[in-house]
This record gives sequence, structure tokens and C-alpha cells, in this order.
Amino acid sequence: MIIKQSEQIMREVGKVLMGKQAVIEKVLMAIYAGGHILLEDTPGVGKTTLALGFSRVLGLDYRRIQFTPDTMPSDITGYTIPGQGDGGVIYRPGAVNTNLFLGDEINRTSPKTQSALLEAMEEGNVTVDGVTHLLPKPFICIATQNPVGMAGTQPLPEAQLDRFMIRLSIGYPNTEDQIRILDEKRSQNTMEDVRAVVTRDMVLEVQNYLSTIRMTQAVLRYMTVLCERTREDKGVELGVSPRGIIALSRMARAKALLEERDYVVPEDVRAVFHDVCGHRVILKPQARMEGRTVGELLEQIMETTEVPEMPGKRNRS
Repeated sequence: MIIKQSEQIMREVGKVLMGKQAVIEKVLMAIYAGGHILLEDTPGVGKTTLALGFSRVLGLDYRRIQFTPDTMPSDITGYTIPGQGDGGVIYRPGAVNTNLFLGDEINRTSPKTQSALLEAMEEGNVTVDGVTHLLPKPFICIATQNPVGMAGTQPLPEAQLDRFMIRLSIGYPNTEDQIRILDEKRSQNTMEDVRAVVTRDMVLEVQNYLSTIRMTQAVLRYMTVLCERTREDKGVELGVSPRGIIALSRMARAKALLEERDYVVPEDVRAVFHDVCGHRVILKPQARMEGRTVGELLEQIMETTEVPEMPGKRNRS
């Protein structure tokens, strides 16, 4: 049932983001894994459309903030106002009081406002004037940033980057997909054709089910060694954290789920290694001057790390 629903979800989102099946699949995997997504790409490639499409298909409440230099932390977390007559206060929820929160161009706001998201992303709640308020479940943050035209931007601190389960780039559509997009936009509003496939409760059920996907000691060790080697390279200033290893394990389980397996194989880990770890590794200035890139480093680590053999198992029917 989960597999059938997943295929329907990706097909519906594919109506508004054409030709990007791999990106859609990885975003769905991150949602199943209970993680947050960072979309780093140029304007106009469909980042906002992707988030809105998923909110419709998954039956989730959706809110969006366009981050600017004057966006305040209270816009994110909410604020309190004096009550009438009783001396108490009334809490006015902020933008994160939703299921799917889209933070557009998160690197264009102040570090103080960026950090307002930290508690929400990590704990699923916000604290305003000493009072903690729980956020709806599930809570998913999709943030975007434009890597081009960095003037006036504030790069995300490493502590917040680490809260994002994956970082993805959508990229430009190919010629045929671009023509399809033009045809669809001319004839109809494709977003109106996107229908809900599941409910928020069903999303929560899948998130809870994910922990039952088995991972052998051999795969656990393989995954851990991959991440540890990012810390050991002499050209690396900051490697993958323990939080990053947990994120990698959950994404690998989500990949196994979509492959109709109740266990993880090394190929599941390899399929998501770049997406989970690419934004968690920072090279030293000397390594960057020598022309080294994080992507090349991660690929080298995968190519030189022994892949454990898995005993023969049957896929679930």
C-alpha cells in the first residue's frame, strides 16, 4: 500500500514539476524520514512549486515566508500580546505553525531570524516569552537559497545547515520538458489538477513505520565509516556530524521503503550519501585553492571504502 501511494504522490507532484523525478523522489524520502530540505538553486526552476505541490498531494497545511533583511524572528515563531482585562497574554502563532513551511531565500535574512528556525526544526516547537508551543505534526521545513548573486546575503551557520536532512538542486529542465511546461502553462493551471493522495495522519504513519526498516551491523558500520572518513581527510575543516549519520540512516531506510524492501542495503546508503553529506562537509581554504570540491571528496570516499556483501534476501511482495 505504501509503495502504491508513493508512486501516486510522485506522479501528482510530477504534474507541476516536470522531468525532475529524481528530485521529487528524494524530497518524498526526506519527508518520510521526518527531515527538512534545503533547495539550493537559481530562481525560476520550480522550488516554490515543488513545495506547494507536495503540500497539496500530502494533505498538509502550508505557509510561506519570503525572507528579506527586515524579516523578524517573531514572524517565524509568533508573538504575544496583552490579554483583555485578566492581565494575561495571548499567543499569536507565527509562520511555522503549519505542517509544511517554505522559507524562500533563507540566506537573505539576518542570522537572528535564521536562528529562530533552529528550535522549530530540531524540537518541533517554539518558545515565546518563556512559554513553549508545540507545532503541528508532521512539521517539515523546505528552505531555498540562491547560490548566485550573494551580495547582501547571510550564509547559513553550520549549526543550522546540519538541521537540514538533505540539500538538493533542481536544475534547469531539458528541451522536451521545457516545451511541455510551456504547453501546460498555455492551456491550463496545472496546480489545480494536483489532487490529494494521502492525509497528514497517513504521512505520520509512514514516518513511524520507517523505524521498523532493518539495518544490519554491516550496513551500520559501512555507513559510519563513510562519514568518519570525511572527518579524517586532511583537507577537511568540518566533517559529517553524528546528527548527519542519523540523517543518513533515516534516508537510507526511506530509500529501502521505496524499493519495496524492509531492510537496507549498501546501495541505499550510496544513493543518498551526497545529498545528506554534501552540505555538512567544509573544506579547508588550502584544499579549495587546490581545486578540490566536496562532491569529488565524497565520491572518492565511496569509491575507496569497501562495500559489505549482503546475504541473499527476498524483496517483500
